[in-house]
Amino acid sequence: MSPSPKKGLYGDIKLFAGSAIPELAQKIADYLETPLSGRDLIQFPNENLLVKLHGSVRGQDVYVIQSTAKPVHRNWMELLIMLQTLRLDSAARITAVIPFMSYARSDKKDQPRVPIVARLVADMVEVAGADRYITLDLHAGQIQGFFSIPGDVLTTFHILSDYARKLCKTLKDPVVVSVDLGFAKRARNFAERINVPLALIEKRRISNDAKAEAMRLVGDVAGHDVLLLDDEVDTGGSVSEGVELLVKSGARKIYLLFVHPVLSDPATERLAKLPLAGIITTDTIPIPEDKRKLLGDKLTILSVSSLLGEVIKRAHEGRSVGKMFNE
Repeated sequence: MSPSPKKGLYGDIKLFAGSAIPELAQKIADYLETPLSGRDLIQFPNENLLVKLHGSVRGQDVYVIQSTAKPVHRNWMELLIMLQTLRLDSAARITAVIPFMSYARSDKKDQPRVPIVARLVADMVEVAGADRYITLDLHAGQIQGFFSIPGDVLTTFHILSDYARKLCKTLKDPVVVSVDLGFAKRARNFAERINVPLALIEKRRISNDAKAEAMRLVGDVAGHDVLLLDDEVDTGGSVSEGVELLVKSGARKIYLLFVHPVLSDPATERLAKLPLAGIITTDTIPIPEDKRKLLGDKLTILSVSSLLGEVIKRAHEGRSVGKMFNE
């Protein structure tokens, strides 16, 4: 348990949570020894939303904890309306804490006549009233540049790698495998941290939908245990093809490690059928109980609550976040 935050530069700390991640929000509140502040979140019959605070936040340092996974648009509107409510109640500083930022994959015009939605939602967060933002493992580093407000883009790199290092003690000649070339740099850093070799899967996206085709393996996995690494799993198509390729290439045990469990249907069913020795992810998005049961004992969920809680405490007290990571 962390010591309670000291009085910061912007008054007392106030924590608010949307409806997307109540368990993670409560864990962050427990870490900070600060209760979640009360608010009413009302949906009218026409699906319009209303937020009403239980108490004043005038002059306070406020943090709104809300993930933006499914239902995506409901969760985004909750966040934006809460931010504006706090701004209109004269909060001294407002920070949007977004463990998972949807639309992050729409980060460039990679074909004619398409939007860059990641830039749009970044603008919306600022316009709604946020002074700062905190988020985890964006799909691409350049998305930080879409925000005009300061923020902390964190990574679960240390959480996953610490778990992987312990796991490797039980494995035979482990190899880290990046699920695609776009993730290769982060996978290389991960492999260096736990001191194991790296291999890569080359895949080619073949359409605008979620389908992708795993093409070939760059590296050797024959006779090795594998840590298959990705930033998120959506429908599970890329992972399924990757695991199939690894099995054909002679891999022994395969463990899947990823940050954001989006798990759109039929991802859970696909993962449950794969010959995986373990599935390790985080709680940036809650996994429904029925999906947890389907994945059974293979599933391990690592919490990001202490990471986010410590960053919130340091931001509130005006202390360096980089020192947490020796930066």
